[in-house]
Amino acid sequence: MDSPLTGSLNQSVELLRVETNLFNLYIQGKPYHPTVESMQLHRHHDGEWIDTSLQVHSLSSELKIEQISMFSPETGKLISWQMGKKSWPIFFETQSYELVVEKKQPLAFSFHHENVSVRQAIKPLGQSILSGILNFQNEVGLTDLELRLGGQAIFQLQLEIFPSKMDYKEDYQAILSDVNRQIYNLSFDFLRKTYHLTGLKETKNQSLTEFFTILQHVFEQLVQAVERIQTSPNYKLVKEMRKVEADRVKKSGKENIAYLTKHPHLLRQDDRIGFVPINGHSLYPSHALETKRQIQYDTMENRFVRWVIERISSKLKELKLRLSGKSRLQDPLLIKRIGSMQNQLQRLLSLDFLNVGGMKQLSVSLVLQMAPGYREVYRNYLMLMKGLSIQSDLFRLSMKDLAQLYEYWCFLKIHDLLSRKYELLKQDIIKVQRTGIFVTLDKSAKARMVYRNPSNGEVFTLYYNALPKGDRSATLGQKPDNVLTLKKNEAAVEYKYIFDAKYRLNSAYEGTPYYERYKQPGPEEEDINTMHRYRDAIVYADGHGQEYERSMFGAYVLFPYHDEEKFREHRFYKSIELVNVGAFPFLPNSTELMEAFLDEIIRDSPEKAYERSIRPRGTKNYYQDKLTGKNMFVGSLREPSQLELSLKLNFYHMPLENVTDHKILTQIEYIALYQSKGKFASTGETGIHWYGRVVDWKVLRRKEITERPARRGSEEKLYVKFIIDLWIKRDKPIVSGGRGIYTALYTSKYMFDRALEIAELKLETEEDLIKWREQRRIGTVKVELDHDQVDLAKRVLGVHGSDNFNQREG
Repeated sequence: MDSPLTGSLNQSVELLRVETNLFNLYIQGKPYHPTVESMQLHRHHDGEWIDTSLQVHSLSSELKIEQISMFSPETGKLISWQMGKKSWPIFFETQSYELVVEKKQPLAFSFHHENVSVRQAIKPLGQSILSGILNFQNEVGLTDLELRLGGQAIFQLQLEIFPSKMDYKEDYQAILSDVNRQIYNLSFDFLRKTYHLTGLKETKNQSLTEFFTILQHVFEQLVQAVERIQTSPNYKLVKEMRKVEADRVKKSGKENIAYLTKHPHLLRQDDRIGFVPINGHSLYPSHALETKRQIQYDTMENRFVRWVIERISSKLKELKLRLSGKSRLQDPLLIKRIGSMQNQLQRLLSLDFLNVGGMKQLSVSLVLQMAPGYREVYRNYLMLMKGLSIQSDLFRLSMKDLAQLYEYWCFLKIHDLLSRKYELLKQDIIKVQRTGIFVTLDKSAKARMVYRNPSNGEVFTLYYNALPKGDRSATLGQKPDNVLTLKKNEAAVEYKYIFDAKYRLNSAYEGTPYYERYKQPGPEEEDINTMHRYRDAIVYADGHGQEYERSMFGAYVLFPYHDEEKFREHRFYKSIELVNVGAFPFLPNSTELMEAFLDEIIRDSPEKAYERSIRPRGTKNYYQDKLTGKNMFVGSLREPSQLELSLKLNFYHMPLENVTDHKILTQIEYIALYQSKGKFASTGETGIHWYGRVVDWKVLRRKEITERPARRGSEEKLYVKFIIDLWIKRDKPIVSGGRGIYTALYTSKYMFDRALEIAELKLETEEDLIKWREQRRIGTVKVELDHDQVDLAKRVLGVHGSDNFNQREG
């Protein structure tokens, strides 16, 4: 169905009229929401509006409902309506509606709603009118409006409030399910790791409401698990032995020896076929035991499955009785839902493999913990019977505050994306007390999830509603929703990124300044400005020092929007690469951009992570010498005795002619010693093992260096003598890798600390360094040079992963 002309979007019309014998009720407002229209939300794939829940009830015999009229978006006018007919989404969050109750008799009606702000909005106007403006803010889902007379409810109107920024069926319901599934999984993991089952005593403090709330979220999984077990149930083979005539025995066993010994009267003399020799005669049994193996499903695991189903069925029966006995408005949908559950459970109990005996004790076997189907039933048992007490809104039947729900979901979805690839080490959402398991996530609480990257052991932390220790604002308080901190190997600092959930979307209507600037929907500009503020205002103070450092490397808005491919062209997505501030569309079926970015920043080397941040002008030149400047000299040794003497006397000497640029001597801070295979193979140590800090150096004639005798003819040559503070042996030597150092190699201490093969010490250009850093994050590196002697090589031919290099060589 095509939408009406956009000209009608800003016009208020009568949306609902209920005429009774005691009063008339009117609701007036805009029947459309511009964002809903521009994004075509709440429609089926064929464009038809989805059906909604509209219910009108008289709760008193004195009140007669005479006529109901409802606005139809299909006809654009008010039409006659009755219960059971199709209704349309015409009530939306954050939109205002005028409610008027016109009394036909002078009765003292009062208006009631569970939300106090909505309740107080409707007030008497004179003697015969109740009126006011209804605005449900970000609350969506079913909402009940009541009229009361003398404190007793006599009329109930149930409306369904729809989201304005996401689709009700595809997004809102999926977010609800996702949030509860994540809490459920976290709760089970907590139970599995910390709770040892010792008996079958159920938690006494668990209410039926709590039980049913949890059951609704696990029921389908439970049914599917039992149906999966049916395809391959656990069983045991039971031996059955029966006495039959000997010539009818198909399979006999050793047990017949003991049986015939106890029953010798079954043996008959038969010299022709007898095989039991006694007193010179051959005897043959007239009867024997035949052994059969039969499959039996009466195992402890199947008894447990039946027991769980029976317990759930019993609790549902109790709940149904309580609901039926209460003198209040019954929810027919709830009663129907409970009945449907009971029918499904009875169907499961009739399955063949559940025709087993009762269970009196339970041992947690590997089948219950690991076998498909059984482990899910066991998981549901832990959740249902051991009391999951919820201290927040996460397991309510309808989570109404959509902005808060979206914030919860963003945090839990980031956790979900991370936990798929990385190991969860710690979490503090789920806590245990004597009365049960508690979920502590709410808008006032803080949470922390700690993960480990299995490929390199790096640890990172996701914070909710909290800043990492040491981070603060020196001016006004800053409180982003989610902060991800990455602790990378070989880095002294943590790399921190803000992901702030904003349930706001600018639909970029044509003619608006937003459309003129960006041409497509996206986050609000003020939310992007908030990210700039977060990144710049949150600083780190080390200990009691007065010096602050900016600690956030990036800040990003998470907002509800579907079209990820289209958003790639948005300025606020491209800005992430430029200034590390921007936005990601984030909904249940739109998480690819966010997931890819998380993978990217986790894979980043410390240098790449640092380069993402915006640095003051001049920083690049400041750090250039630190990363690529040559402050280390690697010298070759003539023989093992030279190594022994150098280590003993803390010095190293070499011909001055080997120093191609004498000015570089002033930059040398370290000396390392290279032991070639040709000269040191017999010692068992080759490559680079030793290095030390230079405390002094002098240019001398060779004869003036008295620690080691000069070779004939070299006495007058100029040498450089380096005095070393202390020789240090590397934990892992830098190996030759098929190459060598002819005389001397200049490199940086930065490269020396990270190199595994001597060819890596030749890397100098920024391009080669970037390739090398990123490849080292993934695995080992091979540097390809144009000469076997590293110091004689003129250029680097390539930087490859070792696997790629081996393929090239092959």
